[in-house]
Amino acid sequence: MDNREAIGSWLSGPRAAAADMGADFGYRGKRLGLPEEGPGSLAPVGRRIGALFIDWALCALIAFALLAGRKLEGTSDWALVVFVVMSVLTVGTVGSTPGKRLLGLRVVALDGLGKLPVWRTVVRTVLLGIAIPALIWDRDNRGLHDRLSGSVQVRG
Repeated sequence: MDNREAIGSWLSGPRAAAADMGADFGYRGKRLGLPEEGPGSLAPVGRRIGALFIDWALCALIAFALLAGRKLEGTSDWALVVFVVMSVLTVGTVGSTPGKRLLGLRVVALDGLGKLPVWRTVVRTVLLGIAIPALIWDRDNRGLHDRLSGSVQVRG
């Protein structure tokens, strides 16, 4: 093997190296029983991050205007509290936060693709508030917070 091939496989990651050896992973979401495209398919990462920014901006605005006494120093602490409360209430009732709704995404239970029960919504939201579990993804681009709560983010 040429050294360039070995370095290339290392930089590309194990998925690319396995694909080069003939492994077929299919599309992202196939293992979960989701369609490849359209409604109900796995939510794209870019939209999920965009929805998170919209939600965080909304929470920061609410925290600044109503809870932090219009002082920037305490806004980020209150924004996290508002984010957790908003996520539990909106995902637990309608299946999406305002940012997800604007970008056409929803959170569903993986076992039946219905609405996520409230206790699983609380688990998911607490793990999302910690942030680290949301940064650990599997090959279907599901964060650890989604895996542990049995949920998946799909296109609406």
